Amino acid sequence: MTTAPRAGSLTEVRGLRVGHFTETRRPTGCTVILAANGAVAGVDVRGAAPGTRETELLAPTNAIEKVHALVLAGGSAFGLDAAGGVMRWLEERGIGVPVGPARVPIVPAAILFDLWIGDASVRPDAAAGYAACDAASDDAVAEGNVGAGAGASVGKLFGIERAMRGGLGSASITVDGITVAALVAVNAIGDVVDPATGQPIAGARSADGRRLQGTMRSMLRGELLAPLQAGGATTLGVVATDAVLTKAEATKLAQMAHDGFARSINPVHTMTDGDTIFALATGAAGRRANLTLIGAIGAEVMATAVVRAVRAATRLAGPGLPTLPCAGDFAAA
Repeated sequence: MTTAPRAGSLTEVRGLRVGHFTETRRPTGCTVILAANGAVAGVDVRGAAPGTRETELLAPTNAIEKVHALVLAGGSAFGLDAAGGVMRWLEERGIGVPVGPARVPIVPAAILFDLWIGDASVRPDAAAGYAACDAASDDAVAEGNVGAGAGASVGKLFGIERAMRGGLGSASITVDGITVAALVAVNAIGDVVDPATGQPIAGARSADGRRLQGTMRSMLRGELLAPLQAGGATTLGVVATDAVLTKAEATKLAQMAHDGFARSINPVHTMTDGDTIFALATGAAGRRANLTLIGAIGAEVMATAVVRAVRAATRLAGPGLPTLPCAGDFAAA
């Protein structure tokens, strides 16, 4: 029996708004996290096939302290164009770092690979990023196959024909007046497992498609994997808090949050994943907090968000699309 995931949302962190753009022509899209007043940011990239923009400036030794938005997008490297639309939306509102005669919005981004779902020429662009900003609010984040999670899939080590639907999830916890929250687009090559039991809840299926294969169990038995496509997956996450953090502390928070991936995705951080986690600290709580506590909670909410993502996913089927069942199909069986 699996445990019920906690409720909550990234927007529980004061100072953040989230918006999705979901394509109607094929399953893909982008998700924007707006921090219009700026948020101290860090990042940690652990997958071997990342696609990112403006992540180097987040290193603690570099000058920029705060970002104004983050973008998670489908469409592989093409999807990085969505960040341009977010920059335009922010610039029109006078948001950015003053640089001479201009204000330059700081908008790091990361992408996942979903081009094998439908027409690969359809992917998020600048207009999609702009539309996601228009849709942004502080309401609870929509989950499942929306935004960056629209074309997500999991359990691809035995081929896409035996995979299942991934998606987008969020979760939050408030302790002693400090909120820590996560948002994640789950598009892993590996399985998603319930951290409470270690059992897969979505991932590679058996050859007849009727049961979960258990990727790690199969690998340990020496079963052959499908030929792997570099960059064919990637899980993207954001961990955020309203505590006051330095840039170095935000970087450490991003590192610790990867433990949430390791608890809920197996295998993770592979040669075909570009797994990336951003960290944001809005400082809206007006006080500092113990980073060990914040980081430990960050890993917890990230693991919960991963589980929520696949449980909120819906079955994919249609002309020109692979048939990918969802976790709910197996829970009901």
